[in-house]
Amino acid sequence: MLSTIADYRRISKDMTRSLSLTARKPDVSRETAYYLANIGKITNIDDFLKDYRLYSYAMKAHGLSDMTYAKAFMRKVLTEGVSNSNSFANKLSDSRYREFAKTFNFQLLGSKATQTSAAQTGTATQYVQQTMEEDAGDQNEGVRLALYFTRKAASIKGPFQILADKALTQVVQTALGLSPNISAADIDKQASLLSKLVNFSDFQDPAKVGRFAQRFAAMWDASRASTEASSNPALILIGQSTPAGLDSDMLTKLQMLRLGR
Repeated sequence: MLSTIADYRRISKDMTRSLSLTARKPDVSRETAYYLANIGKITNIDDFLKDYRLYSYAMKAHGLSDMTYAKAFMRKVLTEGVSNSNSFANKLSDSRYREFAKTFNFQLLGSKATQTSAAQTGTATQYVQQTMEEDAGDQNEGVRLALYFTRKAASIKGPFQILADKALTQVVQTALGLSPNISAADIDKQASLLSKLVNFSDFQDPAKVGRFAQRFAAMWDASRASTEASSNPALILIGQSTPAGLDSDMLTKLQMLRLGR
């Protein structure tokens, strides 16, 4: 059973409804209400970093929860902004920091940085999306990855945007049947390989993005079915060397999910 595909399709089929259900959860609704009521009152970086509820909400919205503790690091990101090509955020390979500095652009807008729609409703929307993906990941990490890829796909213009993002790298490698060990290779060689295997313009087509995400989901389930079978003593004893997840039905579905078909 392709449970990752089933769950991904269920959520992505009506994204508006899925996001609405997440937004209505009591904790999400409560934190969003606080954020929207107070973010506009923030006029400088110090006050932003001091209000943990606002700051942590914004960090989660941008997928940076694991860096919430690093206030000195984030202060530098915000202080230098993105106007200068040599700024701290612009030198980081992870584009999430540039997006954060663009959203909360104290360097350019000063006390008006939190008055923009990106800083207010835009961040709130991203928070709900991030929460929905994390909730899905609590049940099935493959679904979270598929949803994340779907959200980010349109911004992918070339191989280095994939390679700079661990989650995108995992999705693309899995969908293409590449071993994760390839990440140990020279970065330029990895980029060259991806350029040969992926037509990046396809990521501007929602239908093709959906098929690529479903292919990833199928490969994700197949690899885990294979791992479970190979580690199950009972299956080894009875000689079932081919896992159930890789039967003819699975292989047919994988062929049907090729990008562009």
